[in-house]
Formats: sequence, C-alpha cells, structure tokens
Amino acid sequence: MNITVWNEFRHEQRNDKVKAIYPQGIHAVLASFLQEENHHVTTATLDEAQHGLTDEVLNKTDVLLWWGHIAHDEVDDAIVQKVQQRVLDGMGLIVLHSGHFSKIFKTLMGTSCDLKWREATDKERLWVVDPSHPIAAGIGEYVELENEEMYGEHFDIPAPDELIFVSWFTGGEVFRSGVTYKRGNGKIFYFRPGHETYPTYHNEQIQTILKNAVQWAAPVKRERPVYGNAQPLETLKGE
Repeated sequence: MNITVWNEFRHEQRNDKVKAIYPQGIHAVLASFLQEENHHVTTATLDEAQHGLTDEVLNKTDVLLWWGHIAHDEVDDAIVQKVQQRVLDGMGLIVLHSGHFSKIFKTLMGTSCDLKWREATDKERLWVVDPSHPIAAGIGEYVELENEEMYGEHFDIPAPDELIFVSWFTGGEVFRSGVTYKRGNGKIFYFRPGHETYPTYHNEQIQTILKNAVQWAAPVKRERPVYGNAQPLETLKGE
C-alpha cells in the first residue's frame, strides 16, 4: 500500500524534551515501523507547500495517518476539503491523539470532538473491548503505558461504528480510545495514545495496533456509487 504520514512537526522543533524522543519527528518514527511491513511510506508536514498533501500525493495515498496539536487552525480549508473527498472516495484515515481536534476529524464527525484532558504523567491502561477486531490482533487483554496524557469522557463524537479500545487512567477517568467510522467509501480509525512528550510510538504494542489499523483501513477496490437523477433499470408502467 501507499501510506502517507502527516505530522504538524512543530513540537519537535521547539521543545527539547520532544526532540529527544523524536529527533526526526513523530512522522519519521511512524513511517519507520510501517515500512517494516513492506508498504511504500512517505511523510508530509504542515510547513511544506500545500502541507505536503498535493493532489498527486493524495490521489495515490491508500491510507493517511494524521498527527496534529498546536496548529490545527493553520491547516488550509482547501486541503481539508481535498482530504475529506479522498476519504469519501475510499482512502483510509487514521487520526492520532490530539488529532481529535483537527479540522479534518471534526469535519468528518460533525461534532466538537471535545474532551477532558490532563498532562500529569498518568498511567494509562488501554483495554481491548473488541478482541475479535483485526485492529486488536496480537494484543493481549490490555496495553499498559506507564506515562501518558489523560483524555477523559465525555468525548463529543458520534456513536462509533465500532469500539475497540477503552482507556483507564490513574486519576480514575475512562475514555473511548480506539473507535472506527465509515464515511462514504472510506474507513476511519481514531486512536488516542501518542502525546508528544512520552515515547508512546516507540512501544511495540502500539506499533502493532497501528500496523493492524493500516491493513484494516485499506481502500475497498470499487467506485463510489453514482448519485443524483437516475434512469430506471426496468421499463416503467405507462411508458
């Protein structure tokens, strides 16, 4: 598959703690382990021309991963519309962590996508609540992350098509951390873990989940349905 990893790439350039964990950027780490699956993986970042998401890049992307946080408003609305159209046409989309507030996720969800949060080195226990789902393949009953940012309910999203992971945090909060949706011909997976100041994407179990998610989100090889005024397939009475 052709995979594009999109990253805002701002924290890594401004915050020494983040730079120490992801010296080449979060996108580079995500791309490196996805390449192990023999996918063709490219990266794109906010400050590139057209945010790195040119028509040529989007048209050949099978699955797009999206990580953003402090610069959601800087993403051009025209690019958001193009990504939305590609999802409707069948491109898979995996939205990561604070990407819940990205323009593209909010557009596709139609809600505020707001939540509670706390950055206080909580322990996260990511429970598998749908063990039969292919995204959970190879994962035990839960994944434990010693330090993560807390996200808590209520998470203002539409009722998911599928709920795969639910998180518990040291402070007592819970969160729907792995949910799927279908929009048009495309499939969407939102996955919560991945705060920039913690080495979450170096965790092998998290990597396994994302490798599985890419396979699950792969496009279905069919054209979108034709909409609008339609001619009858059979002869209508009176004609």
